[in-house]
Amino acid sequence: MIWEGIKINLKSTNMPLTDALTDYAIKRVTNLGKLLQNIQAAGGEILVHFEIEKTTNHHKSGQIFKAECSITIDGKQYYAEFRDENMYAAIDGVKDIVLRDVKKDRDKKQTLYKRGAQKVKDAIRGLTSWEKIKFWK
Repeated sequence: MIWEGIKINLKSTNMPLTDALTDYAIKRVTNLGKLLQNIQAAGGEILVHFEIEKTTNHHKSGQIFKAECSITIDGKQYYAEFRDENMYAAIDGVKDIVLRDVKKDRDKKQTLYKRGAQKVKDAIRGLTSWEKIKFWK
């Protein structure tokens, strides 16, 4: 399934994949919004594998629903898994984990870039201001 340029694969295990559940999962995945759109606008390819599972058929309470999400962005893979008593809460939980991981990686790249640029700028400043450097005491 392709949703606004994002390839989404939905899978359901031990339960039917209803239209309401499909719409909710797609809404949560595409809710990553600006983050995925900026990557896509830069020519990146985004592939999402989303699985919703009922872990057991004989339990009536406890963490019986599991949601797994694997997002591949330009070859870099992000994976999250979340279990909960409520199917929709499990989907929300896995979305939050993946969003946090993607933002963390993006912020890390930006920080490294800025730090490197600052080092270059400091080196250039150091070459132009010889009077500040004292070679003797």
